[in-house]
Amino acid sequence: MRRTHYCGELGLQQVGDEVVLNGWVHRRRDHGGVIFVDLRDRSGWVQLVFNPDRPEAFRVADTLRSEYVLEVRGRVVERAPELVNPKIPTGAVEVVPREVTVLAQAEPSPVPVAEEDEEVDEVVRLRYRYLDLRRPAMVERLALRHRVTQAIRRYLDDQGFWEVETPMLTRSTPEGARDFLVPSRVTPGRFYALPQSPQLFKQLLMVAGVDRYYQIARCFRDEDLRADRQPEFTQVDLEMSFPDPEDVMAVTEGLLGEALRSAGAPVPPYIPRLTWAEAMERFGSDKPDLRFALEIRDLSAAVADCSFGVFRTALERGGRVRGITAPGLAGATRRELEELTELATAAGAGGLAWLAFGPEGVRSPVAKFFTPEQLERLREGSRANSGDLLLLVADRDQVASPVLGRLRGELARRLELVPSDAMAFVWVTDFPLLEYDQEERRLVAMHHPFTAPREEDLARLETEPLAVRARAYDLVLNGVELGGGSIRIHRPDLQRRIFALIGMSPAEAADKFGFLLEAFRHGAPPHGGIALGLDRLVMLLGKAASIREVIAFPKTARGNCPLTEAPAVVSQAQLRELHLKLPEPGRRS
Repeated sequence: MRRTHYCGELGLQQVGDEVVLNGWVHRRRDHGGVIFVDLRDRSGWVQLVFNPDRPEAFRVADTLRSEYVLEVRGRVVERAPELVNPKIPTGAVEVVPREVTVLAQAEPSPVPVAEEDEEVDEVVRLRYRYLDLRRPAMVERLALRHRVTQAIRRYLDDQGFWEVETPMLTRSTPEGARDFLVPSRVTPGRFYALPQSPQLFKQLLMVAGVDRYYQIARCFRDEDLRADRQPEFTQVDLEMSFPDPEDVMAVTEGLLGEALRSAGAPVPPYIPRLTWAEAMERFGSDKPDLRFALEIRDLSAAVADCSFGVFRTALERGGRVRGITAPGLAGATRRELEELTELATAAGAGGLAWLAFGPEGVRSPVAKFFTPEQLERLREGSRANSGDLLLLVADRDQVASPVLGRLRGELARRLELVPSDAMAFVWVTDFPLLEYDQEERRLVAMHHPFTAPREEDLARLETEPLAVRARAYDLVLNGVELGGGSIRIHRPDLQRRIFALIGMSPAEAADKFGFLLEAFRHGAPPHGGIALGLDRLVMLLGKAASIREVIAFPKTARGNCPLTEAPAVVSQAQLRELHLKLPEPGRRS
């Protein structure tokens, strides 16, 4: 028998047809004389009805158990009106089998495929991922990922981009995260690195004249994991020659529109723009969540003449007093206020001041430091109404902005301000080119060292490096960075200046990036691009809690694979071939 239909394809148009189906037993129900079996494949499921008047098929049905693999030949019949199941696409029909073959039996499943509401430990799900992927919700997530990926490919092909693969085995270069290293068997003591991104190769493709490149690229970073991070991940990587930022953003918005349509999600008519400085000022984050309207306000002028020493000291040291208003939270309990204070201090603040504006006046431990006129000025400046709670942080912007950004997110959660189905995109532009790393005590690139500075800021590159803006842009969705890009440096002299600013000597630059600098001497066009996190995009479109839910075979939070038990011990023979020797157990290397 050869399959004629997928299970989920059957409907009233097939009534009377003889069909051949393949699939798994989703559920089996014995109603005393009639046996019902839901047969499932990746398209959905359809009900099979076994009656005793077909004894051979009925005898087989009596032996079936969950997840048995079947081949079924039967006729499609219409269900009686009172038996129609409107919850599934095939609910108006059923199949009456006349031949059933068991292709494979199955042991009791450690992952309940048919009972999706049942909680299963994630390690168990990953250990038996091939069973977990049978669950309808996981099937839909894989299908969603496929649809989104194909929509992106079609769009970029229509826009004249070529899909070009870049190497998986390359050299280790300083790009921010730790590399995964691969020892070379034929060159003892030398190592490849798995690519953190195709950044250098896509720039070389622009030098080569490819003009428009893209790749659904696998990337590898040996870094601590979290819900939206894996040691290996996928990004939509693209690069263009002769663009400005608007060109790259326009292509990205078109790509995004096709991806959203493929997922059945609404396409925004316009994606707003915020500069990095404005995003940090208003929302305390360079990836602001615009689904709710809480904004941070500068209240320095309102408190400049108060007698509260903490505020006065912060202002005298060049800091500011900034705050955020929580609507309707004036009645917060002492416990709730302590939790907010703990959150602020954990994020780096020296403390958190609060004022609750109620019908009877202001409740606050710092109210005594303000005159009635000053309190009114503070209320007006913060846009607080009666019943609102004002939270204040006094510090340098580098401290106050991220603290208030954390508080903003927490208040939105507590006040249930985030619409469940809302999608808010925003472009964040004009990032600082460099930032100061307090631990390493040196300048580092905020994005990566190949990002071009704004032309009008070039004169300040060596004198005021922290004031130089980058020609960089990030795309943010619901407070999650979907991706980032920039116009790249294409002149070797400018690239050397940037390397020098981040503490890279000419010898080190030549050693690490000599091939790139040499390529730039052979006629490099201006170029730029972007990389979008495919896993993150599908996670958000599929309303999943983690990117692990949209990756077929992910790692745990510790970077392990419960299915294959990787990473694993290898034999001494393999180590000898690679010219490696591990320290003896219990001894330091």
